[in-house]
Amino acid sequence: MNLRRVRAVAHKEWREVLRDRLFFTLAFVLPAMFMLLFGYGLSLDVENVPFAVVDHDRSAASRDYAYRFIGSRYFDFQGYAADERALDPLLRDNRIRVAIVIPPRFEENLLAGRAARVQTLIDGTLPSRAATTKGYVSAINAAASRERLADYLAQRRGLPPEVARARLEPVQLEVRYLYNQSLSSLHSLAAKLVMLILMFVPPLLTAVGVVREKESGSIYNIYASTVSRGEFLVGKLAPYVAISAVNVIVLSMIATLVFGAPFKGGPVFFYAASVLFVACTTAIGLLVSLLVRTQIAATLVTVILTLVPALDYSGFFMPVASLSADGQVMAHLLPAMYYTNIVVGSFLKGVGLESLWLELLVLAGYTLLLFTVGYVLFRKRPRS
Repeated sequence: MNLRRVRAVAHKEWREVLRDRLFFTLAFVLPAMFMLLFGYGLSLDVENVPFAVVDHDRSAASRDYAYRFIGSRYFDFQGYAADERALDPLLRDNRIRVAIVIPPRFEENLLAGRAARVQTLIDGTLPSRAATTKGYVSAINAAASRERLADYLAQRRGLPPEVARARLEPVQLEVRYLYNQSLSSLHSLAAKLVMLILMFVPPLLTAVGVVREKESGSIYNIYASTVSRGEFLVGKLAPYVAISAVNVIVLSMIATLVFGAPFKGGPVFFYAASVLFVACTTAIGLLVSLLVRTQIAATLVTVILTLVPALDYSGFFMPVASLSADGQVMAHLLPAMYYTNIVVGSFLKGVGLESLWLELLVLAGYTLLLFTVGYVLFRKRPRS
């Protein structure tokens, strides 16, 4: 392999990137734009859920119960409704997501030691948010019930309120969240967005860059030259790997400085693993460029082969272990899952090569395999 010819091809490709404004934007602006758009637009946190209250009892006890929800940061009080019929249009128009209906004789039943049933209506169009909201409602209701029981026990037995509460909870659960103590979904998503963008943009640049020469006919100059297949491929792909290696730094800085995601791992290991992943995804773009002849087709095929699987089978939204058996097999066949483990481990868990060496080895195997297949399939002379 002649390094002078490799540098010449790489220099030519770099000049093409700088000369084409659209392609320059695609290379340097699109990744950061995607990071900002997805980062500000995606959130799995369930907070400020709009809700209304129907209070048929209108007593001190019912008001105290309602204020438990009104004062919670997880709910956004939208006002009282006259009756259940007034709730239907509010729920249908998404003005509220939850309704609390307090029945008549609520306080009377509590004072008499009888159960007081409260109805909760939850918008179930978004099942995951509905399940989380139900958990909030259940937790607030359980806290109210424990407090009522503690007050009753303290009055009947003459105990201090603290002692009465302790007797109602002989086993006290203390939960400590590891790696993401604030339970901020953005901290996790910002790290995974680095994976998602590096899974999509490098192969898109490569596929469009190679196919662009097919469309313009300039690739025939390469066919007629003395440049070998290997020299052409290395020189052609090197600028895209270098561009994406720069984007790794930019995306990581946005994740940490803009979205506040912690970075607890080793920067050298993370950057080396990221460059390896970029080389792997660039090889995917090479394979796409060998299958299509137009830039539009290259873009569509790249989206189908990279972005869609990365969203579904990488652990981006849900753990791979939660997928079906077939889904788990698919996830293990794609490089996105392995790099997701590296990103999460580096950003949130602070682990490195000692824990993620297998993921690194798999990515290296993917890269070698994809480049080998691309080299074998690439023909310097066009087929007739």
